[in-house]
Amino acid sequence: MYEHFFQCPHCWESISFLLDTSVSFQEYIEDCEVCCNPIQVRAKFSAGQLIEFQSTSIEQ
Repeated sequence: MYEHFFQCPHCWESISFLLDTSVSFQEYIEDCEVCCNPIQVRAKFSAGQLIEFQSTSIEQ
């Protein structure tokens, strides 16, 4: 597991998500731990290293 810190696209607070390095491409929706708004997450790993990360707000 890899803890990735980033800024919430809704409330702009610094938050982190745990990402599974054994899965080369991940796409899922998770709520912000601060404002509880949904965030679409896309992460790409190569040889266990994070090479791409994108977080997008999901409008409610």
